[in-house]
Amino acid sequence: MNLTIPSTLFQKYSETFTAVLIDYFPKLIAALLLLIIGIWVIRFINAVARKVMIKREVEPTLIEFLSDIIFWGLRIVLFVAVISKLGVESSSFLAILGAAGLALGLSLQGSLANFAGGILIILFKPFKLGDTIEAQGSVGKVIDIQIFVTQILTENNEVVFIPNGILSNGKIVNYSNKPLQRTNLTIRISYQTNINEVKKIILDVVNTMPQVQKNPKPEVFVRELTDAGIHLAIQVWTKNEDNQDVCAMILENCKVAFDEKKINLQHA
Repeated sequence: MNLTIPSTLFQKYSETFTAVLIDYFPKLIAALLLLIIGIWVIRFINAVARKVMIKREVEPTLIEFLSDIIFWGLRIVLFVAVISKLGVESSSFLAILGAAGLALGLSLQGSLANFAGGILIILFKPFKLGDTIEAQGSVGKVIDIQIFVTQILTENNEVVFIPNGILSNGKIVNYSNKPLQRTNLTIRISYQTNINEVKKIILDVVNTMPQVQKNPKPEVFVRELTDAGIHLAIQVWTKNEDNQDVCAMILENCKVAFDEKKINLQHA
């Protein structure tokens, strides 16, 4: 069987290929130059945008998010421009891209809710990195704010991932939003115990602690009378970072002071 291609046919194909190449080569060069220059311009714009946002002290998480939006948005525009330069009909491509985006959006509704929640958190800033918050039954320090989830570190060194969708629509308690925090403690004493003496001892203890703020001043008062005894409320103001230590120190120092005064808090 003879598989030899006739020389006239080969010459014809060669001439056709050469003609197409000559006709298409300028478009290819132009598209390649546009791609190279476009990539450089995108990097330059992204770097300038980052510097401007850093100079204006924009939230680091917002800087990362906006940088990604600018980077990928400009890349999509560059891609459409390059394929248009090559002669591909861009309107048809955009229609296909839009249909694919709609289908993807319908299949990822939950993720889109988290995405929207992440944008709301970044823009309205109910909390920031390093804040101690309570949300969705967890209390901890915010260690990362991503576009889909927020990570908090609990006292037990556990990392909790909370989806931004439910986080942005739920109740958030920010313990770091104000510089001072009120500490609330309760001590139960018996009805036989001298209330005034116990209150004086407690106030003497808290007033000698440097972590306790003098303004607003500490308070000790009767919160409740029950069958089991009298509930005394202790309210002091501290800096956020001192709150837990102060709670433990007040209870310990009060116990020592009660022992020194030989005051028994239990029923006789």
